[in-house]
Amino acid sequence: MRGVQMVIIAVGGILLFWFFAPLLCKGIFNIGTATGILISLFLLCYGIFFGRMNRRALILWNGRKTHWICVFLLVLVLIMIMTVLAETFLMIHSALHTPPQNTTAVVLGCSVKGTKPSRILEERIDAAYDYLSVNKDAVCILSGGRGPGEDITEAQCMYEVLTKRGISENRLILEERSTTTEENLKYTGEILKDRGLDMTVTLVTSEFHEYRANQMAARLGMKSYSTPAHTFFVYFPTYYVRELYGILYYELRHWD
Repeated sequence: MRGVQMVIIAVGGILLFWFFAPLLCKGIFNIGTATGILISLFLLCYGIFFGRMNRRALILWNGRKTHWICVFLLVLVLIMIMTVLAETFLMIHSALHTPPQNTTAVVLGCSVKGTKPSRILEERIDAAYDYLSVNKDAVCILSGGRGPGEDITEAQCMYEVLTKRGISENRLILEERSTTTEENLKYTGEILKDRGLDMTVTLVTSEFHEYRANQMAARLGMKSYSTPAHTFFVYFPTYYVRELYGILYYELRHWD
């Protein structure tokens, strides 16, 4: 049992550092950060007090009044695990849905620090640049308005970076009104219709975000594919866990 205890402590410690790192380095804190820290602390406590907690759990399991509470909690945990696995599968499957050549690209915005792209937005710009460099005839819609702490719109930020890297301005279309993913896609759909462009697009966004973005696009009448940006490994757990909540909320909100 000593070996199992040490593994649990090690996993808890690694996860705690991993979820704390974005908060300490960049002040990134969201529901994914909070959830990850809580799970990490639970694992650490369980590992440290391994024997004591197991004995307490066994007493509760064998108690006449507490047995069914334990069963309920166990079922709840299993449902949560199955939900996480199902959502993770959907994320991976959607991110692998690659587009035909020269499909119109839509880059979904993310925060801008003054006039500079955040790390997540920079990753999306990199993915867009790689795609446009290979698909020479594709046009690209840069989608994102201006939010708090942003001196320019997210679309303008992406435009400036891509044109400096050599992407022709004639291939770039700016959508500068949106403040959410749903607005990104709604206003993008309007641009596609106004310009007589095909409603088939490839969504350039973070890999964990592709599933939900594609679902939104489908509801707006678009046929969409994925060109995923690869998230910096230090930030990935925080945003991955946050997206689990996002997918659950989205599916419940659109439950038919």
